[in-house]
Amino acid sequence: MIRFVVSPDNRVVPDLAGKLPGRGMWLSASRDVLDSARTRQAFARAAKAQVTVPENLADLVGGALVQRMLDAVSLARRAGQTVCGFQKCREWLTSGRVGVVIRSESASPDEFSRLVSGRRSLPVVTVPDRVLESAFSRDRAVYAVMAPGALAQRLIAEHERFSGVAGRPLPDPAGVSKEQAEL
Repeated sequence: MIRFVVSPDNRVVPDLAGKLPGRGMWLSASRDVLDSARTRQAFARAAKAQVTVPENLADLVGGALVQRMLDAVSLARRAGQTVCGFQKCREWLTSGRVGVVIRSESASPDEFSRLVSGRRSLPVVTVPDRVLESAFSRDRAVYAVMAPGALAQRLIAEHERFSGVAGRPLPDPAGVSKEQAEL
């Protein structure tokens, strides 16, 4: 779910952190729902006032969710709770201290299968390339793993919302499938 509020100048603003003042309007994290609400004037009815809704509302929300995923990965990196690179990820997976596996959109499916082979079920988050590249200050970062905890849960939640807004299928809730783990 995504919360929206009306700004003082009567514009609809996404409140992804859920901390802005005002009466919130909640919508499902789906591109179709956002576009439908914009075209059917659902925000004006919910706010009981004339409001301005940006034409590219779904794109704005999607960009903000990507930024929130980047913030979560960056914070985890500074806290020492995440590493990137095939070899380091493999070491963390072997030691069992992984809460979520992160891969970029450009990651090779074969290499990913090799990375997670023989591992238990783990949540997998596929993020835009720039998230890992920016978080780790690298030109090409493809894989990362994050320790279990609040930051991993936050990343998973933001990824679920982003997947809905971006129109992508949600990942398997069990994470790495049994077939992938046995490769």
